Amino acid sequence: MNISKPILERSQFSTGYAFFIGLVLMFCSFDILAQTDANVKNSAKTNQQLSDIQQAINQQKQTLSSTNVEISDLEQQLKTDDIAIGEVARNLANTSSSLTTTRQKLGQLSAEKKQLTLAKKQQEQILAKQLRAAYSTGHHDYIKLILNQQKPSNVQRTITHYQYLNAARIKEIEAFKSTITQLNDVTAQYQQQAEQLTQLTQTQSQQKQLLELSKTKQKQTLKALNKKALTEQQKLTKLEREESALVALLKKMAATAQKVDNLIGLSKLKRKLSWPVKGQIRHRFGSSKQGYLKWKGVFLSAPIGQQVKTIHNGTILFSDWLKGYGLVSVVDHGDGYMSLYGHNQALLKAVGDRVEAGEPIALVGQSGGQANSGLYFEIRHTGIAVNPKLWCK
Repeated sequence: MNISKPILERSQFSTGYAFFIGLVLMFCSFDILAQTDANVKNSAKTNQQLSDIQQAINQQKQTLSSTNVEISDLEQQLKTDDIAIGEVARNLANTSSSLTTTRQKLGQLSAEKKQLTLAKKQQEQILAKQLRAAYSTGHHDYIKLILNQQKPSNVQRTITHYQYLNAARIKEIEAFKSTITQLNDVTAQYQQQAEQLTQLTQTQSQQKQLLELSKTKQKQTLKALNKKALTEQQKLTKLEREESALVALLKKMAATAQKVDNLIGLSKLKRKLSWPVKGQIRHRFGSSKQGYLKWKGVFLSAPIGQQVKTIHNGTILFSDWLKGYGLVSVVDHGDGYMSLYGHNQALLKAVGDRVEAGEPIALVGQSGGQANSGLYFEIRHTGIAVNPKLWCK
């Protein structure tokens, strides 16, 4: 019986099956290796992408940080420019006021000089007439006239007459001397005022030139600042910081403000106060400013250099530059009421000064980065902004 053939066949089957399994395993290995290699490549690619993104983020952060530094530097330069303009503009305003006073004084002195010259001429004529009359009647020889009198009564009458004429001449002579003295004094004062006028005119011309140079520099700084484009969110953040700084400042001032007599607040003055400047309201109280932020006051369009007048009597609490608001004056009116005047060209009053209703405290400008000239005006009560239209006519 031959059993080797089945055994051989089984052996051959086993060998073929093993070979098949080996091939399958080999192909699976190749596939696994291929997938592993692909995963490694994908992982490397992903890592590279993450690295590129992280590098881009870091670069963006550096750019943003650099931009913030540049903006901060430009804002500091803008502050310097605003303060320089404020100083020159205040000096120029003082010079203009002195020029007006000097011209008025010159006008008064000129009129006084004219009157004194006329009086001098009239007195000269009176004295000349008296002298001619005395000479023509022979009164120039006083002793001879007395000795020629035949009656004693005539002597006394002659003496009295001569004393009267002599007193009249002395009076006219003294008046003439006084007129000459006054005329000389007035002429000297007039000359002094004329020289002062010339100096003030030259100073005013120099100040105007300096003001124009300062304005040009301010415009260049503002132009460079505007080139630093900010997103809406960055603008909102910037305004939030500026408003928070203002509120903190006002709160601090309210805490340190001393109670002053005759400052009773504004509660009884609704619809009775005058606006600080004459101009159109460009931004109204409560209107949208940026994002959720609203205007806490009003912006009044007005020409540069126009006087800003306080709405009521009070005390100056703040007179300086404030980021976002430029040159600012804050007046304490008592009973928790304050008024704020921003974006001025120049500040005319110092901290602690007492001011009366309608008194000029500043000049309209566009400090603090404003593109257009005008006044930012607020009224606050116990730190809360209220609508100025409820108080101003």
